[in-house]
Amino acid sequence: MRELVIGIDSGTQSTKALVVDANNGKVLGEGAKAHRLIGGLPAGAKEQNPADWIDATQAGIRAALKQARANAGEVRAIGVSGQQHGFVPLDKKGAVIRPAKLWCDTSTAAECDEIMAKLGGLKGSVKELGNAVLPGFTAGKILWLKRHEPKNFRRLATVMLPHDYLNFWLTGNAVMEYGDASGTALLNVRTRKWSKKTLKAIDAGLAAKLPKLISSDQVAGTLQAATARRLGLHTDVLVSAGGGDNMMGAIGTGNTRPGVVTASFGTSGTIYACAGKPVVDPKGEIAAFCDSTNRWLPLLCTMNVTVATELIRKDFKWTHAQYEAAARKAPAGSDGLLLLPYLEGERTPNVPDGTGVYFGVRAGTFTEKHFARATMEGVTLGMNYGLRRLEKLGVKPTQIRATGGGANSKLWRQIMADVFNAQVVTLKVGEGAAYGAALQALWSLRNHQGDNVSIEEITDRFVKLNTRETAEPNADNVAVYREVQALQDDLSKSLRKPFAKHRALVSGQR
Repeated sequence: MRELVIGIDSGTQSTKALVVDANNGKVLGEGAKAHRLIGGLPAGAKEQNPADWIDATQAGIRAALKQARANAGEVRAIGVSGQQHGFVPLDKKGAVIRPAKLWCDTSTAAECDEIMAKLGGLKGSVKELGNAVLPGFTAGKILWLKRHEPKNFRRLATVMLPHDYLNFWLTGNAVMEYGDASGTALLNVRTRKWSKKTLKAIDAGLAAKLPKLISSDQVAGTLQAATARRLGLHTDVLVSAGGGDNMMGAIGTGNTRPGVVTASFGTSGTIYACAGKPVVDPKGEIAAFCDSTNRWLPLLCTMNVTVATELIRKDFKWTHAQYEAAARKAPAGSDGLLLLPYLEGERTPNVPDGTGVYFGVRAGTFTEKHFARATMEGVTLGMNYGLRRLEKLGVKPTQIRATGGGANSKLWRQIMADVFNAQVVTLKVGEGAAYGAALQALWSLRNHQGDNVSIEEITDRFVKLNTRETAEPNADNVAVYREVQALQDDLSKSLRKPFAKHRALVSGQR
């Protein structure tokens, strides 16, 4: 009988499931279901209903199992990847109190400032946590609930992240793994313990509302009976610790030892590396996360990647192929048209009030091809802002492993190589987070069976590069983008105060 593992990636736009053969790492079945943001919310607010993730997970798993022609007895383990930082508040009965505020919610800037002030500002926060308290992180969302919805806060019994909530649905157990927990801005990443000082800055009773912390190689539990029935599986299926989408993406791209760097081009953009010790940025721009292999994951995050390209694509009513064909007609640097891609605020750099700016618009650049390419370039340059910061902290890539929707574009991969000045490769399994979740589940399964295998052994064996899609940097384009990068940096710094004034003006009009 085959041994199968399932990897789940519950993201902002959809939940995907992969059925993977535990003996050879091949993907045998895939399933997915989309879910949407809640509409009509105030500026900066981004929320979803956790029930939608459960429905999408069930649909994705059943579709993947059907495609794999799998029977219940073959499935041995499940791993869950979830969008980081989201706040899922549960009452004492385990029911969701209100919709989850997501990673891309920037409405908690004031609460984050308040927490940071109590910790001694940026310097104090980095000393206490290893990280700044940014609007994307969970800590500010908890204080926001206390400030803006006190009745709901009084009902709060358990704080969960999106992947924790899916693990809770699968197993009935409330636990939180170190990697995802490090993205809450409640955990000291050096000690892997909750920061009492930070918890106190939010609420004296918060410590009692946090789940038990577990390491990456522990299991969250086994399938509870009700969920097993919904999925058509047995109750002896193991559920691994799981983790945040970036932590699972690291595993799925083979980023399990120092020296490898992964770039994810999805709704948001992330670049991260495996490290044997905490990599703490005194400026707080690079997140000093733990990973989901019991190491650390220095990470930069930009909030606007395919957010920007999809706006252009849909506005011009293009398919993805038509978008790329249009962008290919413009030269590197787009003849001076440049995007500051802060359409929904920004995290790296920390500009929560930022707005998008196209600079260099004139008759010659007011064309479809220029806007198409400039948008690709602008978001990539935005990610490179953080990559250069990573390099200053000692993480110097020679190869970038690209994943996410943007990595499917040949032109975009070349732009990445030229902007980053590094070789860009892709993986044979493009769904890095879901595949990583499956491989972590396999790791847990093998250890549970007494094999004592390392996660590196698993990723070395199963994660394969798609060598036909490798992009090498073009020296001429590298020089062009170096100049454009300097311009983007200067514009970003000079416009940050006007961004804030503009947001205040718009809010006042409302």
